[in-house]
Amino acid sequence: YLTPPKTIVEVLDAEPLPTTLLSPDAKTIALARRKPMPTIAEVAQPMLRLAGHRINPKTNGPHLLKIQTGLTLKTIAGGAERAVVLPAGANVFRMEFSPDGKRLALTVARASGVELWVVDVASGRGRALTSPALNSTFGDSCSWLQSGVELVCAFVPDGRPPAPVAARVPAGPNVQESSGKPAPAATYQDLLETDLDELLFEHYFTSQLAYVDASSGRRTNVGRPGIFDKASPSPDGRYLLVSRIERPFSRLRPSESFAKDVEIWTRAGEAAKKIADLPLADDIPINGVRQGPRAFEWQPTAPSTLVWAEAQDDGDLRKQVPHRDRVVSLEAPFSAEPSELTKTEFRFQSIGWTDTGVALVSEFDRQRRRSRTWVIDSAGAQPRKLWDVSSEDRYSNPGTPVGRIHGQDPAPGGVGESSRIPVRVIQHGEWIYAKGAGASAAGDRPFLDRVSLKTLASERLFRSDDKSYESVEALLSDGAQRILTMYETRTEPPNSCVRYLSTGERQAITTFRDPYPQITASTKNRQFVTYKRNDGVLLSGTIYLPAGYDPGKGRLPMVVWAYPREFTTADAASQVVGSPNRFTTVSGASHLLLLSQGYAIFDGPSMPIVGEGETANDNYVGQLVASAQAAVDKAVEMGFADRDRVGVGGHSYGAFMTANLLAHADIFRAGIARSGAYNRTLTPFGFQNERRTFWEARSVYANMSPFFFADKINEPILLIHGEADNNSGTFPVQTERLYMALKGHGAIVRYVTLPLESHGYSARESVLHTVAEMLNWMDRWVKEARPRETTASR
Repeated sequence: YLTPPKTIVEVLDAEPLPTTLLSPDAKTIALARRKPMPTIAEVAQPMLRLAGHRINPKTNGPHLLKIQTGLTLKTIAGGAERAVVLPAGANVFRMEFSPDGKRLALTVARASGVELWVVDVASGRGRALTSPALNSTFGDSCSWLQSGVELVCAFVPDGRPPAPVAARVPAGPNVQESSGKPAPAATYQDLLETDLDELLFEHYFTSQLAYVDASSGRRTNVGRPGIFDKASPSPDGRYLLVSRIERPFSRLRPSESFAKDVEIWTRAGEAAKKIADLPLADDIPINGVRQGPRAFEWQPTAPSTLVWAEAQDDGDLRKQVPHRDRVVSLEAPFSAEPSELTKTEFRFQSIGWTDTGVALVSEFDRQRRRSRTWVIDSAGAQPRKLWDVSSEDRYSNPGTPVGRIHGQDPAPGGVGESSRIPVRVIQHGEWIYAKGAGASAAGDRPFLDRVSLKTLASERLFRSDDKSYESVEALLSDGAQRILTMYETRTEPPNSCVRYLSTGERQAITTFRDPYPQITASTKNRQFVTYKRNDGVLLSGTIYLPAGYDPGKGRLPMVVWAYPREFTTADAASQVVGSPNRFTTVSGASHLLLLSQGYAIFDGPSMPIVGEGETANDNYVGQLVASAQAAVDKAVEMGFADRDRVGVGGHSYGAFMTANLLAHADIFRAGIARSGAYNRTLTPFGFQNERRTFWEARSVYANMSPFFFADKINEPILLIHGEADNNSGTFPVQTERLYMALKGHGAIVRYVTLPLESHGYSARESVLHTVAEMLNWMDRWVKEARPRETTASR
């Protein structure tokens, strides 16, 4: 493994800012410290790749890469801190406060398994409630009941036999077969491939559900073992919603598409109601959803009422129907027929419930990229339109309703429905609250509004000033007199604050220091710029210049690092993204590390691809080249960039962009392409935001694939790829085959594969090596490049 210069190593080895988690009673913040990077030895722990999941068979949990080094509880009022003592070598990978905020549940990985810890918030003392026997293969193994005195957890079944092993001599071939029904599937990775994989999936993902007393640790089993990808207690704790995966399994899709039985159980584990018997969903249309009930959630303001959505178009957007979905509810004892709450013209997205039981339902129309939110005051009431906006129009975005804090951090690899609207929405009198990024032509300025459920009019309560970036995290009081914010500036890292809206006073709760002043010194030379493409589309980006840059000493070599995005209109593509006032965070193999070695960095310049409906990529290459040319022209016009010493790079879709720019233009002297996909015929059922299949848009797939133009890439290109990439479509073979094509045509190319690494690179050795490769490549082919014969350096 290579090592970059000492300055870069010091930045990467600096301890990152702690992660924060607010308790539901808004009284306590949990601060979790973590290592900047695991070692390659830690990344090399055993891993099985099954049905879209990556698990460690030794622990029956996720293949962990995040390592905590400490946990502190901090009181918002007064700032008192209590350090939580954890066992040496423990790795806390999930935290969840109890609903009353008095306890904190920790999911802790040990060498032999995963155990449940519970910490008393008042004292900071914690202890293990279980042995290392949790089953965390789905990421989220425990959930609090609303009472705060019990949790429901998934355990490895008692007496589980040894894991199945591969036979030394195969018993026969592996066979897949299609019955003639269309089954388009994205290019997922980590899928089941053999009969042994199916047996291993059953072995490791089968769990026994149980209630765990948060005081005594007493465990009460409920029901029989099964493969449960969801186990959600009702608000009153009397019932349990369970989703149990059944055979047949799929070898084309991950576990979320497997056959499922969805039932409501009593506390004793008896079936109170079968909600759905869902077949294997391997024939979902492109842009479609599963047929039958989906998106199950308990209504949080009712004791035990289940709500879900059902497609009315067979889950197929190509069908013309008056309503795409209907939303229904079923109340305990679940003996009646489900009641229809509403129908949606567009595809149902999510539903939230205010404190008084008012429903907020969102729907989305992909064709027009429109999102609508409706207010439904009660069952049978006529929906009232709250918001109707373009999902691409950041300037008009009304924000997201502010929800009740549930004190839970995201589960690594966890399952469940994502929701734009929180399940539980704060309501005070006639008001709900909405927070958003506050995008504008001058950059993002986060805001907090209150919205009347009577008139549907909104009123602004807070907006970040134009010298900082202060985002709203939570409300700390009824009526939002006090709010929790995250405050940062160009030179100050994000810190939690209490903002008093009546006086404007801001009180710091945390005082995290800058982890890497070496990089922050360059932010004094940071400039947020706007400029136009040759077709009039307004572009924007951030330019960083090295610390101490002296314009009198000549122009700089520059690296452009970008990522293309699709839009349906030029107006949406022209909107400014980002803020000039944010603190620059550096992690992993960041291109910004090259600032310390004398490079200018054009970070995230807009690369919009514009076209109505699904046609944006019809003119992908031309728009991509025009955007890149405009970015370089802007940097040269500003007087610091040497046009003859400009490189380009990107990760994933940015790597795809890089190879295309080198194939179709002579703007850059060299490129860096990390973890990309270069032959779109290997992702034939869509990629990124392209939803037409290869057979519907053959020329588009061909014209966008730099592999087809490998003979045109005449600038040096560095190709890097993780050997265990898990991202859809970016199979390592994509880079391997591009390398072979380039080598066959005599190109200047270096091909680096990183053992054990996924789509992003985690191990310290891998990250340091990647940065060293990037720096060496840019030094050789950009910084030290001789002027082109046809272009004068200017």
